[in-house]
Amino acid sequence: MSESDSPFLSPVQRRIVAAGGTALAAMVLLAAAFFLFNILRHFVTSFQDVLLPLAIAAILATLLRPIITFFEVRARLGRTAGIIILFLLVVLSLGVSAVFVVPALLEQITAFIKEVPTIRENVLAFARDSFPSVWSWLQEQLGESPEVYLKELIESNSSTLKDALTRLQSSLSSFTGILGSIFGKVAAYSVIPIYLFFILSGDRDIWKDIEKQLSFLPDNRREDLVFLARQFSDILVAFFRGQIIIGLLLGIVLAVGFTLVGLKFGVVLGLALGLLNIIPYLGTVIGLATVLPLAYFQNEGGLPLIGWCLLVFVIGQLLTDYVFTPRVMGDKTGMGPMLIIFSIFFWGAALGGILGMVLAIPLTAFFLVFWRLAREKYLPIWTGSQATANE
Repeated sequence: MSESDSPFLSPVQRRIVAAGGTALAAMVLLAAAFFLFNILRHFVTSFQDVLLPLAIAAILATLLRPIITFFEVRARLGRTAGIIILFLLVVLSLGVSAVFVVPALLEQITAFIKEVPTIRENVLAFARDSFPSVWSWLQEQLGESPEVYLKELIESNSSTLKDALTRLQSSLSSFTGILGSIFGKVAAYSVIPIYLFFILSGDRDIWKDIEKQLSFLPDNRREDLVFLARQFSDILVAFFRGQIIIGLLLGIVLAVGFTLVGLKFGVVLGLALGLLNIIPYLGTVIGLATVLPLAYFQNEGGLPLIGWCLLVFVIGQLLTDYVFTPRVMGDKTGMGPMLIIFSIFFWGAALGGILGMVLAIPLTAFFLVFWRLAREKYLPIWTGSQATANE
């Protein structure tokens, strides 16, 4: 074979060039996706007061639609009548909570505020008795007792805060701006019931609407996009519906357990920590960091009370993992504890705070579904493995 007939690149070189081109294309796609994600995040952040009420209403509508269906099918009521009854039940529940639950919670919160000085004194006494050398070193460095220094620091910060509030109130323009901001927030979120009513009363099939809007795409691409949208909706609804129920059940378990073992403010702490577990493990982590010190430093507290509180946490977590979650949610997400914790931190950083942490599990589960679809249907085509297998 002549030199002119020899290939420009050897097979090995062609594979290297193909791999480099694939890597470059992947980097371009990732850069484009990152750029679009930043634009989307900036858009959501800028218009969150407009978008968030609508999103909350859509989630609530999806969660409450089975109740409306029950009224329609079993009670033979019209949809509008079912929605009105649902709203009345919600108002009644809020009224009952305001009469029976809120006063008890406010009483415990007030008692906690009154108990703070006692807890502070117990903490200082513990530090002075347990670490006398450190306490003496602090006294030498500060030139006075650390207790006096801490009290002065707290009092100075309190007076600074009061002065700041006084200056803020004396500024009419600032005060007007705050009122305007508060009014804007209230007005933005007060439309949630209106959005909810119209969404629940609508008869339109959203999935058919999506298919119609995507009619310009080939059938298989359109089916995949609708499938992914359905999967994300199902995961979102199952997660929030399940986590709210699980959080309430865990809150009741913790509240009853803390009260029985003698922890002060057990009802407030238990319910709050249970609801915080809407973000998986958040309530447990915060609870261990707050309940155990309170159990030790409250009057009549100590190591035995810490042990009892730890037992309450263990019972609550076991019930959550082996009773509540399997019965309420099953295996809707298919995610292990390690992936759940990683996704919470990742999306919390990516979306800037609590909203990302709340949406972390549905978003990660959605991307897992997307990856499985791409791996089984598209990656074999793009990599040529499907053609090789067919040959």
